[in-house]
Amino acid sequence: MKEIKTFIVEDSEVGLRLDKFLVMKMPEYSRSEIQKFSVLYNGKPTKFSEKMKVGSKVEVQINDKASDIASENISSDFDLDIIYEDNDIIVINKPRGVVMYPSAGNKTGTLVQNILSHTHLSALGGQTRPGVVHRLDKDTSGVMVFAKSDAAFRGLVKTFSTHDLTRKYIAFVWGVPNWESADITGNIARSSRNRQKMTMVKTGGKPAHTEVSVLNVWPRLGVSEFRCNLLTGRTHQIRVHLSVHGFPVLCDPLYGRSSSRLGSVKNTDLLDFLKDHTGQMLHAEVLEFVHPVSGEKMSFKAKLPDDMQELKYILNENN
Repeated sequence: MKEIKTFIVEDSEVGLRLDKFLVMKMPEYSRSEIQKFSVLYNGKPTKFSEKMKVGSKVEVQINDKASDIASENISSDFDLDIIYEDNDIIVINKPRGVVMYPSAGNKTGTLVQNILSHTHLSALGGQTRPGVVHRLDKDTSGVMVFAKSDAAFRGLVKTFSTHDLTRKYIAFVWGVPNWESADITGNIARSSRNRQKMTMVKTGGKPAHTEVSVLNVWPRLGVSEFRCNLLTGRTHQIRVHLSVHGFPVLCDPLYGRSSSRLGSVKNTDLLDFLKDHTGQMLHAEVLEFVHPVSGEKMSFKAKLPDDMQELKYILNENN
């Protein structure tokens, strides 16, 4: 069964070529792969050079050959940290540095492939992303839920689309705030300067809302620990919101401003950690939702990964 994806062109995407628009929307595929797909623009075939207009509808039929990566490469490259499992869902503590599912640059060793070596997942997510109802960046760790049954997949998709759940993250950031909590809102869209980055925009984009509370501060080192409650689920939302407001996440290669920050670090232990470490200090700690089949209220918590525990030890010892 072939997978069909549908996208609506937003204000920030007006003027993009169709192929560039689809590369942005489907980063798991290369441009050459995308150009082999069947695409309808407002219901009609068109050229990939077509320029996007706001409100236009783009439908993409994913070819079977391009979408069978996961089923052909089930693997167990690392031990799964399973928090919970039943017949309908499986909850995993995702390690940092692991890609979610196969893509052009990551054919094996992904989280989905390792789950498939342990159990089945709902095919409704497509053959490359079975059971996937939400995502974490490669270098963000923490609790995730995957759908094993089709009923669970449909229910979880609805839960995430309506934001009827609780998602709390731990972030170690540059800067020491003069407040205990903050409510950050602001639309987020793809950056026109760097297509790998997202940015806050005054017009267009998608609404984003993050609640932030301060857990710890280390004034001498200029570092804080935040808990972030994600009320919407935009790409890079926490990283963008915190960076724009002057508190970029430590070790974040896109938004962390590391080159300018490292020069001010005098403590050798902290400096060595920051220089040697890759991957933003961001962890999905808590995930709460209503079970999509049983209706039971579910609550899961993933402990801080070893590297973030090490960072916290360094901060406590040297402040």
